[in-house]
Amino acid sequence: MSTQIKELEIDEQASALGTRTFRMGELFSGPGGLGIGAALAQSPGGRVVHQWATDYDADTCRTYATNIVGMENAPSVVHGDIRTLDYGVLESLGDIDGLSFGFPCNDFSLVGERKAFEGEFGPLYTYGVKALKRFQPDWFLAENVGGIRADGGAVLRKIFEDMIDAGYRIYPHYYKFEQYGVPQARHRMIVIGIRTDLAVEFKVPSPAPYADADVTARTALSNIPAWAANQEMTRQSERVIERLEHIPEGRNAWVPDMPEHLKINTQTKLSSIYRRLDSRKPAYTVTGSGGGGTHIYHWSEPRALTNRERARLQTFPDTFEFKGNKESVRKQVGMAVPPKGAQVIFEAILNSFAGIEYESVEPSLTEFLPESGARRS
Repeated sequence: MSTQIKELEIDEQASALGTRTFRMGELFSGPGGLGIGAALAQSPGGRVVHQWATDYDADTCRTYATNIVGMENAPSVVHGDIRTLDYGVLESLGDIDGLSFGFPCNDFSLVGERKAFEGEFGPLYTYGVKALKRFQPDWFLAENVGGIRADGGAVLRKIFEDMIDAGYRIYPHYYKFEQYGVPQARHRMIVIGIRTDLAVEFKVPSPAPYADADVTARTALSNIPAWAANQEMTRQSERVIERLEHIPEGRNAWVPDMPEHLKINTQTKLSSIYRRLDSRKPAYTVTGSGGGGTHIYHWSEPRALTNRERARLQTFPDTFEFKGNKESVRKQVGMAVPPKGAQVIFEAILNSFAGIEYESVEPSLTEFLPESGARRS
């Protein structure tokens, strides 16, 4: 069945069910992982379309506008710091039915100082809550790293309480995206919120339908077309090449038989340092920054992956073109939500609003909800 025919059938089903198009706004939009995932979502329950988006990074905004809107300087993509942004600007771009915000994870990540609310980025989730109160969308999707719960849950409890107080029933879950057809062990906390005056119940989509998906790194990185953008190679020194040649597939710089002159003498031995992919398994987590030895390395070739290969592990389509220099693109790829993982969740939202049943599992983070939690009304 062609894509056009399938889309036509979905539109006809949506029309027959009296469903609708959900206009989505995005804060902390990143390069468009959620935006592409929303655009790909297919359901008789309707569809999700871009209304507006904002991010603090200029290259990221150019990437989002080019690929989601189709115009590099689209006025609906606002470049600005959320801390000083006038929400009236967003309001002028049109009403929204859904809001997505992948608030920055720097202060919650397991890699770093974990400053939480005391850091520069930790309090930024409050701007998402502010937007919920102002725009009152039917639903929201909020995303952050799994490490956000590592302090015993105090941070999560505060965040969840604020989301509920904004007028939403919330459904938090710790998603392991490799279980949903993504060729990468990427684990994220995602909260779906439904406005409390709406008789809609969200269910966490089950990973069972994706149990047979091929999520190996070998398959993910195969047959990349020569025309795809962002394929610049990282320059490797002879020393790095020699070091990689001593590291077997799936292992890192700390192999016991590493020659003395190639050893890295540090007290902290991070498992990701010069770690080569295992071609038979999903990749380890793609990150957006880091010094030497953190770029993700090919299982057989003595080199770092290209940004296009990293984008493949994130499930961006080959037609998706990232804007900016190589390091900027690396950051954008690493910060994004995998589009195919996002697609699964957006389809569940659409099905929920249409009353369409789908296979589901229980939310995994309900122990961090305030009393009466997700059922508060």
